[in-house]
Amino acid sequence: MLNNNNTQNGQRKTLRCAIYTRKSHEEGLDQEFNSLDAQREAAEAYIESQKLQGWKAIPYRYDDGGFSGGTMERPALQRLLADIDAGKIDVIVVYKIDRLSRSLLDFMKMIELFNEKEVSFVSVTQHFSTTDSTGRMFLGILITFAQYEREVIGERIRDKVAAAKRRGKYCGGPAVLGYDVDRENKKLLINQSEAPLVKLIFRRYTQVGSAKKVAQELNEQGYKTKSWTTKKGKERIGTEWNTAQVYRLLNNRLYIGEIAYKGKNYPAEHDALIDQNTWDKVQALLSENNRTKMSKARVKMVSPLSGVIRCGHCDSAMGITYTNKGDRRYSYYICEKDTKRAVSRCPLKRVPAGDIESVVLDQLGAVFRTPTLVAKTYFAAREIEAEERERLQVQKKELEQSLQSVRQEALKLMSPDNDDPDRNSRLPLVNQQAVDLTKQLTNVSARLKVIDTEQISEGDVSEAFQSVKTFWEDLFPLERNRLIQLLVETIEIRETGIDMELKTNGLTNLVTELAGLACEVRERSNS
Repeated sequence: MLNNNNTQNGQRKTLRCAIYTRKSHEEGLDQEFNSLDAQREAAEAYIESQKLQGWKAIPYRYDDGGFSGGTMERPALQRLLADIDAGKIDVIVVYKIDRLSRSLLDFMKMIELFNEKEVSFVSVTQHFSTTDSTGRMFLGILITFAQYEREVIGERIRDKVAAAKRRGKYCGGPAVLGYDVDRENKKLLINQSEAPLVKLIFRRYTQVGSAKKVAQELNEQGYKTKSWTTKKGKERIGTEWNTAQVYRLLNNRLYIGEIAYKGKNYPAEHDALIDQNTWDKVQALLSENNRTKMSKARVKMVSPLSGVIRCGHCDSAMGITYTNKGDRRYSYYICEKDTKRAVSRCPLKRVPAGDIESVVLDQLGAVFRTPTLVAKTYFAAREIEAEERERLQVQKKELEQSLQSVRQEALKLMSPDNDDPDRNSRLPLVNQQAVDLTKQLTNVSARLKVIDTEQISEGDVSEAFQSVKTFWEDLFPLERNRLIQLLVETIEIRETGIDMELKTNGLTNLVTELAGLACEVRERSNS
């Protein structure tokens, strides 16, 4: 495996051998002689057989008990890699290759590090050399099969869970109000003290039709969400109710004795708490409330003149409504004051939204096409770009400094000389910080590159404003409403026509707003 010509000044060089052991589960680790001890004993015997080659086991242990080989987030492995980086190890010895890693990508990265640091890798049961291309090829094939085995095991577990759910068995998950878990038989049992609360929540929702109202009542009466104890004995104390928790409970099919799995429902082994009739009433209410919310959201999205359009006859705001004809939706503005009257008296019944918006756009078109506005927008856009560039440069420098500090902290935590008892728990958090900061730095650098290479020109602004209607269509509904709010004081509609009053400072505000919007339109058209 190794180059036998490892002599130095006529004397054989001592090769420092680190033994790495791993076991996926914690079961059995409390025994006097466990799997980690067995792996280490085999590795020590192998090192002893190579004593004539100068091999010597270092006393420091690298044992990962209860850690999966599919991740690099293992404390002993991180210490091992840190010691390799520090030049303290010449040979790594494992019982089997998959003890080091079950991920092909992670394994090949480690092999690259070993080669870079001139560290050899040895498996007691699988003798391959990592110093040549042939050995690396065989190692890659072997780890591929190890990864395949791990994926097959995962598929078997998922298939087992799917089969159990199809038979109506409880397969774990968050604690459910109204039930306790019989861990021995893996079955849900009705909690007689919590069951009445579940029935109360379903009943009150059918009466008030509001999850928010139900949550308020529960909190006012002192009810809490479920308190329970984890499998490891940790206490989880119930909290105050919110709408999301109420909705989650009302949609949980466990309460009607069913198990949901991948869009299908199966009869469950446990007893139901809610009868089918109550369940159907609740689901119908939930569906209706959801349609109402969606309708309100759609109405809001298609109302760019909202807040400025008024009925000139009744001195009232005008709201928007719609009707569906086939697959098409037609929107209209109506007098809100007249909708509250027992008998309609407003001469404006329903004004087509598209017609009103078209007239408003025609009147605004002259403003958009003013050369002065185009020039002012261009200069404002360049100023915005300069400010954004400066801000991004400052942010980039701060991120680089923060990333450097986090990397230094990670190196300190991985150092074998660090005796901080919390370093194993802190290291994953620090590593995640480094990942997050790197992503932020990449995004900021990319935005800086766009600003430096694609500066806006006066022609870009002019082209964007050539047709106000085209420009309008490129904007999102909220952007349309924002644009109207910047320019327009009121739009008053009468039977005889439309009066539109612009804001005195609207043009100044518009220049700043359009400077940003013009850039967005240009970027959208390029993408």
